[in-house]
Amino acid sequence: MELYIFYLLAALGIFSGFMTVFSRNPVHSILYLVIFFFAITGHYLLLNAQFLAMVNLIVYVGAIMVLFLSTIMLMNLNQETEQHKPALARIGAVVASGLLMLVLIAIFKRADNMPLPPDTNPMLSTVKNLGSVLLNQYLFPFEFSSVLFLSSMIGAVLLSKKEKVEAR
Repeated sequence: MELYIFYLLAALGIFSGFMTVFSRNPVHSILYLVIFFFAITGHYLLLNAQFLAMVNLIVYVGAIMVLFLSTIMLMNLNQETEQHKPALARIGAVVASGLLMLVLIAIFKRADNMPLPPDTNPMLSTVKNLGSVLLNQYLFPFEFSSVLFLSSMIGAVLLSKKEKVEAR
């Protein structure tokens, strides 16, 4: 049964990934990307990585995609005002993506010769054990990153705040 679910999620992920790239409407592209992230979350669940699945669902689908969608809707993209790229830029994009594809093929060919990682503790994949390690062994980096996120959020709010114009 897991094999059929894997193939279904893989087909859904590949289809929605292609539709994200090839869709002409930016809102549709974002919605296809949300479907792609749901497929990835399903793969994480099949791998018994519940924590990664929930983080993927909350962070990527819940926060980043909503941010992308609201940004695109605020930009009010129209086909008439869209700038057309020159031919040299298109050729450069094709060459760069072709080179990236060649590098990825070379990496995948050499992946068979790579050594396997050492066996890890299978109990570490549970959320309880991960939280225990995170809050005991890595408490300082965890708290430091939370203060960093808080300060960046305050900075973003202050930067986006409109200045009051005083009437004289």
